[in-house]
Amino acid sequence: MSLLIVGSLAFDSVSTPFKSVENALGGSATYISLSATYFTGPAYIVGVVGDDFPKKYIDLLESHNVNLSGVQIVEGGKTFRWAGKYHYDLNTRDTLLTELNVFETFNPEIPEKLRKSTYICLGNIDPTLQLKVLDRLENAQFVVCDTMNYWIEGKKEELLKVLKRSDVLIINDSEARLLSNEPNLIKSAKVIREMGAKILIIKKGEHGALLFMEDTVFSAPAYPLEMINDPTGAGDTFAGGFIGYLHKTQDLSPENIKRAVVYGSTMASFCVEQFSTEALVNLSFLRIQDRYREFMTISRFDDI
Repeated sequence: MSLLIVGSLAFDSVSTPFKSVENALGGSATYISLSATYFTGPAYIVGVVGDDFPKKYIDLLESHNVNLSGVQIVEGGKTFRWAGKYHYDLNTRDTLLTELNVFETFNPEIPEKLRKSTYICLGNIDPTLQLKVLDRLENAQFVVCDTMNYWIEGKKEELLKVLKRSDVLIINDSEARLLSNEPNLIKSAKVIREMGAKILIIKKGEHGALLFMEDTVFSAPAYPLEMINDPTGAGDTFAGGFIGYLHKTQDLSPENIKRAVVYGSTMASFCVEQFSTEALVNLSFLRIQDRYREFMTISRFDDI
């Protein structure tokens, strides 16, 4: 019952009003896997890098129980690079550079031993590639997918096919409004769930996340942080905590999915406290549990 993650591995250069980093480890598959393996492991990545991807990053991922046997290394190729600059409130950013490099011709190859994977997390990649992955799997039982404005606007037909084969869609509030063409998130959620994904999670940044499933609407708060240094990867980290916890517990009941949302929010709260993957590689499960309990405390109240 393997956990399979398909997405990007990248070099990120990030600038905020507080600090800048160059060529830090990034990519959706990186954040998802590092977050998920605090709950379950190993996590198997399918992705692609160039031969410029340093051994120190390979060693880091493998030391956190991330299996890279599905990662293609292209000789003479360059790894995907992204650069962005965040504004003062850290809610908006400008993309300064996007170099797809080897990721531009990425064709996900699923090793034979991974085709029977049961829990699947499809990172924010071309919906055509997401469909290829699903076509090559033999025993997918629980599929979580992510997308973005670019694919909603440019490949909506393919994206809708992905949603019909997915159990969970995780997107942010602006993406939800774009996909549904509805300004109200409650109406938006209804429209999107009718597109296929039975469970919808709408991330709202510093305002937490909303879960929609069956007759359930659940609101998870954001953790109150005094300092946010780098929001990059927070959404992927959320997805990793969410699917990692569910893979560990093998319990897809509504109440346990609510817990998974809180664990996802917990992991994302750690991610934004430091740059790149720094916070994720220096965590302990005890700290995660402590913060999870703090989430429970700030969202609980007594009736009169």
